[in-house]
Amino acid sequence: MKKIVVLILLFFAAVAISPLLINEKGYILIAMGDLTVESTVVTAIIMLVLIFIGLMLSIKVFRGGLKLTFGTWNKIAFASRRRAIRDFNKGIACYILEDNQQAEHLLSKCAEPSQQAQLCYLLAASAANKQGLATNSKHYLALLNEQEISTKELGLETVLVTVKLLINYKEYNKARELIDEHHKHIGHDDRLLALDINLSLIEQRFEYVVKQLAAARKSKTLEQSKVQLWEAQAFTGMFNQQIEQKSNHALHEYWEALPRKIKQREAVLLAYCQILAQHKINEPLTKILLPVIKKGANHYLLKQIRLLPLSATNELMQAVQKHLHHEPSNAKWLSCLAHLAIADQDWDRAEKAFNSLVNLEGNQYDNVDLQSFAKVLEQKGQLEKAIQVLNKLVKYNESAC
Repeated sequence: MKKIVVLILLFFAAVAISPLLINEKGYILIAMGDLTVESTVVTAIIMLVLIFIGLMLSIKVFRGGLKLTFGTWNKIAFASRRRAIRDFNKGIACYILEDNQQAEHLLSKCAEPSQQAQLCYLLAASAANKQGLATNSKHYLALLNEQEISTKELGLETVLVTVKLLINYKEYNKARELIDEHHKHIGHDDRLLALDINLSLIEQRFEYVVKQLAAARKSKTLEQSKVQLWEAQAFTGMFNQQIEQKSNHALHEYWEALPRKIKQREAVLLAYCQILAQHKINEPLTKILLPVIKKGANHYLLKQIRLLPLSATNELMQAVQKHLHHEPSNAKWLSCLAHLAIADQDWDRAEKAFNSLVNLEGNQYDNVDLQSFAKVLEQKGQLEKAIQVLNKLVKYNESAC
């Protein structure tokens, strides 16, 4: 605006000065070949001023038009990008609100335009998984696999969710590739360590899991119950491999070579006993179980003995009966006697022991006892009593919940 005012003032100044110069017109001659231009000095000055003003006005108009053109182009060119970002934000909100159908639709649609393809495909796969749409989820995971997952931009959480989904859909090879690609984080992130152990158990890499358990036990974030479960699965797998791929002697040597601290772990000890019982290797099994029964101090191990597929129980039975001789109404030993009798298929002795157990005050039995008692009654053809015990089992489970 200021420039226009200045130009107008210049024009009027030229008009005002020009009469003063009329008496001294001056003379200008311009010759270019056959072309000649004649003019007075006053006329030339006025024309130059007018041309200058016109030029300035033209530049002003041109610049305004140019700005208008760039603004319009910017709106048109980035409209899809802005729309994608809007869909991305809506999709994230829908995912948080568990509107998984809408979240999947929005996030899959805006993945490429929003330039957040990794996160969009990951969340779309998760949303589809929550709807039970395995085909859709696998499709998004395939698209995600085409992207290079950057832990610097999206964090390790992207890898964790992707691996979980791949394991869920039994895409074990892809899950392994992704874990191995980020293997350096295992020592620093317990979540990735947990996924690595779970996948390794599926892959039956039991020896590798046994090594990784040392780090898992030291973790302050992993639940010890979960670590014990991994321990039981890993050592059960290792013991099985020793006996099935090698021999009974190889199993024995492997067990003896384990550190004493490891052999004393309940999960490891029970895994070994389970394999011995399954393959009817009775002598070393009895050698382990007999001291447990004689001492009677470890209630957890005594309860777990009930679940072993025992085939030789004579020495164990004698040790239990000695306890019962001193404590005939002890629930722990009545339960143990009943289950050992079942292993021997001595249904009468088992029924007698269970009857004594369930008639004790305070309901000192558990669901394992009731299930086994019902089985004994069924074997003896006492179906009505078996149904009554099963009904009691239902009530027991309901009260436990």
